[in-house]
Amino acid sequence: MTEKPGKWQVLVVRVPAAPSRHRVAVWRELRRIGALSLGQGTWAVPDVAGFADGIRRTVELAARGGGEVVVLDATGRGDRDGARLEELFTAEREDEWREFLADCGKFDAEIDKEIRVEKFTMAELEEEEQSLERLRRWHRDLKIRDVFGAPSATEAEVRLKHCAERLTEYTELVFQALHQM
Repeated sequence: MTEKPGKWQVLVVRVPAAPSRHRVAVWRELRRIGALSLGQGTWAVPDVAGFADGIRRTVELAARGGGEVVVLDATGRGDRDGARLEELFTAEREDEWREFLADCGKFDAEIDKEIRVEKFTMAELEEEEQSLERLRRWHRDLKIRDVFGAPSATEAEVRLKHCAERLTEYTELVFQALHQM
């Protein structure tokens, strides 16, 4: 959480219904960057640098599909309006953090299972390394979007470190098993 914005970028998106792939591509990009849906075709993101590339990509995708995006600078008319946008945006980040935490739990359970069944192979180790790397990328992306600091962000940081420690533990067991052969 580096910048706390008071301003928002509001995107009014219009893309022809057919072919649907263009609308879907725009929608997926808006979801990927963490944009808050305000209603049909209207999205908002905090006015911070971390969202600029996603806005640019959204505009390009809409144009490719024969549509357009009007990007507006916005602030709430009063403190209550700005606070409500922040609350809605943070609630979406909190949902993402909870999903991330659930995946950390799955990673932990997977390591437990591999140790329990003594599956100490290089192939399995590589698979677990890829899983941890996916968690790290996801964490990094969420952290960039979470400009207001959702409550579960701190726990997510701790759980990611725990996952890395579990992989280190598993790695040691794999190398011990391979060197005993």
